[in-house]
Amino acid sequence: MPISSGLKGLQSIKSMQSVVKSGIPNKEDSDFIKLYMLEKERTRLKSEEIRMTQRLEIIQNRLREIQVYYDEKAGEMHTLLPGEKAKKSKKDDKKEWKTMSIDY
Repeated sequence: MPISSGLKGLQSIKSMQSVVKSGIPNKEDSDFIKLYMLEKERTRLKSEEIRMTQRLEIIQNRLREIQVYYDEKAGEMHTLLPGEKAKKSKKDDKKEWKTMSIDY
């Protein structure tokens, strides 16, 4: 049975063995590790940013192409009235077909 007393004695005195303190002043090595890890993260994020900007450029170019096509077709639709469209299609039909006589 352990002997425990309410009186403070040698057991309550803090010695250097019970004090946990780093032997490295200001933890200099951990700063180097932290700098290394931050550098790795920075290079990863830079490469990710480059990939994202390239992808964004591709998307924006495609959106511009679609907008140009849309504007072009919308302009054609607005310039042609329903009556003009019918006349134009009749003219195209006549130009499209040629008749020739064949002698047997």
